[in-house]
Amino acid sequence: MKEHIHHLLEQTVANLKSAGVLPADLEARVQVDRCKEKAHGDLATNLAMLLAKPARKNPRELAAAIIEHLPASDLIAKVEIAGPGFINFFFDPSWLAGQVEAMVTSANANVKLPAPQTVVVDYSAPNVAKEMAVHHIRSTVLGDVAARALEFLGHKVVRANHIGDWGTQFGMLIAYLEKMANEHASDMELKDLEAFYTQAKRHYDEDEAFAERARNYVVKLQGGDEYCRTMWKKLVDMTMEQNQRNYDRLNISLSNKDIMGESMYNDMLPQIVADLKAKGLAVESEGATVVFLDEFKNKDGEPMGVIIQKSDGGFLYTTTDIACAKYRYETLGADRVMYFIDSRQHQHLMQAWTITRKAGYVPESVPLEHHAFGMMLGKDGRPYKTRSGGTVKLVDLLNEAEERASALLESRNSDLSAEDKAKVVHAIAMGAVKYADLSKNRTTDYIFDWDMMLSFEGNTAPYLQYAYTRIQSIFRKANIDAEALTGHVTLNEEAEEVLAQKLIQFSDAVNGVADKGMPHLLCTYLYELSGNFMTFYEACPINKDGVDEATRNSRLLLCAATAGASAWLTGQAFLTSLAWHGELPLLGEIHLSSVLLFDIGVYMLVVGATVLMLVAIAHQSLRNHHRKTAPGGKP
Repeated sequence: MKEHIHHLLEQTVANLKSAGVLPADLEARVQVDRCKEKAHGDLATNLAMLLAKPARKNPRELAAAIIEHLPASDLIAKVEIAGPGFINFFFDPSWLAGQVEAMVTSANANVKLPAPQTVVVDYSAPNVAKEMAVHHIRSTVLGDVAARALEFLGHKVVRANHIGDWGTQFGMLIAYLEKMANEHASDMELKDLEAFYTQAKRHYDEDEAFAERARNYVVKLQGGDEYCRTMWKKLVDMTMEQNQRNYDRLNISLSNKDIMGESMYNDMLPQIVADLKAKGLAVESEGATVVFLDEFKNKDGEPMGVIIQKSDGGFLYTTTDIACAKYRYETLGADRVMYFIDSRQHQHLMQAWTITRKAGYVPESVPLEHHAFGMMLGKDGRPYKTRSGGTVKLVDLLNEAEERASALLESRNSDLSAEDKAKVVHAIAMGAVKYADLSKNRTTDYIFDWDMMLSFEGNTAPYLQYAYTRIQSIFRKANIDAEALTGHVTLNEEAEEVLAQKLIQFSDAVNGVADKGMPHLLCTYLYELSGNFMTFYEACPINKDGVDEATRNSRLLLCAATAGASAWLTGQAFLTSLAWHGELPLLGEIHLSSVLLFDIGVYMLVVGATVLMLVAIAHQSLRNHHRKTAPGGKP
């Protein structure tokens, strides 16, 4: 484990300083990397080469001194010097085998748990009176995986769905909703609100009497008028009801309790403006209240002015975001705040947070992190649009995913029942949409490609989803209940050891998601693990004649660690005869037929560790939930 070796090397440097081998004031930057080739060991460091010059030592001689003063560890079988002064570490196979055995009984046995924090994760953030568009998928799935990973690691996570539920447009919408009600229109589904919004805007532009009424409703709404509040809430509720259907369909862990709209902070805004004036941070400029920031320059090279209150008394998004950050620290008790918002909002957020810091609302010790993401592009390299050039609705994207998944199954001549087919189609479709996004580096744009995302080959959701089905077939063929497996793991073959080493790297992957907000790190890990398992399966027979009982049992334990059969989702029964149903934190709700693999002839010998690792997150999240809701627990 990298963290363990890193710690040993830090101790060694301290020992060498005490022994006078290294200068007492020498700063040592310890770096540990995984070896690309097994022959060179498992982990390596260039520490001796980095310290040699300032210590005035020969690199190889210093490397030898480091090895001599290295504390003993059960993890390490041997240490070697390579080349000009590299130090290579080889894991002890018996220690590694023990780690795998522990994973069979405890899915998070090898996971490094950080000091628990309260982390606010801001994601999804749809607008009211509009359907969720395809661009909302990125913030929604990226933020949700980060939230689940943080919970798995023991943090208290506060999900914040910062919806756009305030602003001048609501006067227009309320006025039109009133007009529709007066004309005895029936209650509308949100799908009708797309046309509703367009019609409201048309009336506002063309009918001066309507526009005047709309402007009056804005004033009344902001003043707390009961009628306007009622109509506004109706618009919000209609919107979020439809949004929740999308969340449930994608297995996103957001609900109504997580809604924290712009309206939450209305009462704070006048106080913030007054406070910023009192602190000398905000001044009057041409009737507006402005904060001039030396950190940002305008085109003339002068401090940029950020308006926090307009001349007519209205507040801006910046003011709301200042209040939002203040609320999350003071009221929610955040130790860290993660914002999953597209990259185009970066300067806006930086300006708001600069003012927040200057005002002393959030200390520097509490990170405010913008986890920006790129755009979803079509194959033409332009923002993903409909054929007519319009915005793609999220619901339409999900519907098309299921249509394509259904056609894919039909082409394979599957004999599944209609009910089972629907379950499998849903699993493939939703998993494909989410994984296509999650597997790409968050910071870059990515090409949305139906053929690629629904492929059973490569780094795709279908490829990983069928892994669990495939590995379960091993246990069915062996006529063994994975949960009843006992015994010891022995790592006699290189493929066995490589698989075991990859299994214990899960801690690095999930901590990477939590630390950096980068779900693709976990996806990359799972895909690499898939290749390791395929190599293991091909090189190490399990159910073939001639395999002795001890070896067979050891390899089945490796499979069990991979599949996570002993730690399956909160003890939910596995339906081995036909279908498997489970809720994965990364891919969402999954329904798979174990027979389907053979029906469609897909021989993807991949990793069931996908299940192990992701289920572990869900399992820990559930334990945390029980702990929070238990009598005497934290709310």
